[in-house]
Amino acid sequence: MKNIGIRTEYITLGQFLKLADCISTGGQAKSFLQEATVIINGEPDNRRGRKLVAGDIVNVAGCGEFQVVQE
Repeated sequence: MKNIGIRTEYITLGQFLKLADCISTGGQAKSFLQEATVIINGEPDNRRGRKLVAGDIVNVAGCGEFQVVQE
């Protein structure tokens, strides 16, 4: 499991995918989320605006498992 550090209160799922190197640009988030399976804290979710906070566990099919941590 890789840690993804944030400096703010939360990060959106679209921004998270870019930070985690699952996508190369923010514009790819919508199409990526339509095709890939994303599990957040054990629940499937595909909303690119979903707010992730420190402690959330994100599993992205084909990309890996990540934990959001506060920097």
